[in-house]
Amino acid sequence: MPGIVEVDDLIKEFRTFDRREGLIGAIADLFHRRYQTLRAVNRITFEIRPGEMVGYIGPNGAGKSTTIKMLTGILVPTAGAVFANGFIPWKHRTAYTRTIGVVFGQRTQLWWDIAVVESFRLLKRIYDVSDADYRARMKQFDDILELGRYLHTPVRKLSLGERMRCDVAAAMIHNPPLVFLDEPTIGLDIVAKENIRTFLHEVNRRYGTTMLLTTHDLSDIEELCRRLMIIDHGSLLFDGGLQELKDRLWQESALRVELRDQDQALRLEALHIPDVVCDRIDKLTYRLHFPRESWSTAEVVRQIVNAVEVRDIAIEEQSIEEVVRRIYLGEELKEWSR
Repeated sequence: MPGIVEVDDLIKEFRTFDRREGLIGAIADLFHRRYQTLRAVNRITFEIRPGEMVGYIGPNGAGKSTTIKMLTGILVPTAGAVFANGFIPWKHRTAYTRTIGVVFGQRTQLWWDIAVVESFRLLKRIYDVSDADYRARMKQFDDILELGRYLHTPVRKLSLGERMRCDVAAAMIHNPPLVFLDEPTIGLDIVAKENIRTFLHEVNRRYGTTMLLTTHDLSDIEELCRRLMIIDHGSLLFDGGLQELKDRLWQESALRVELRDQDQALRLEALHIPDVVCDRIDKLTYRLHFPRESWSTAEVVRQIVNAVEVRDIAIEEQSIEEVVRRIYLGEELKEWSR
């Protein structure tokens, strides 16, 4: 099955003005300006299959939003190719934009001074949505996002969480097969985030909508996406599953052990297992960590329960936040053995 989005060797460069400091520098700039070329996206290649929900993450300035703007046709690449929904986005913008939905978390696509429902009705006309489809989608929006309470409120009077619910709904009103979401939960509280995640998951399940999601909230990725792409300094560092990412960077396993009494604590501290480090958390609780290549978790658990009496034992899973933090700090990813 061909990809609904195909990106090949994509490059985007910006020419920036290197401004000199001070009055003398300002005068010099009048006669001789210095320019430099910034490569924001550097030869990235990927394919997204129909129905996939893909997370696209990276630190600030990594090139995420620049990529999204090229995929939506807002920016023209310096080099490379993009095909989405059978279109070249920047060449066929009018036809292409009718087949996609876009949410930019810090910008609204709704009309600021009119009621939310009036914006929806305008979008219904723009996208030629039938009356029956419009009523069905508005009911779905109300069922999950609870939009009915503020449909008749001007957009400017909505809270951020209310406006984001409306923006996400507006992007889906014509049931596009492909949706781009750039920070859709930015600045929202836990309840608002969960409502939007539930809605996106339901749209994907019901209609097979393909979604590309950029976010700094990795809980969005863990709840919605099975596949993750990581970009930094314009280059694609990783493209694969969340568990694959953990497997490549998660070099240690850890156990949290709660013991029955102080005698067991003394016995555990005296127990020597090569390469297993035992750290005391409190009087009867310890954290054991060990290299995954040296020990399996099951083997360490077996040795512990055979040596001491435990009240509770738990495996500590490494969070996706910790894995991605290590990448952002510059930890190298090993080459794939394809």
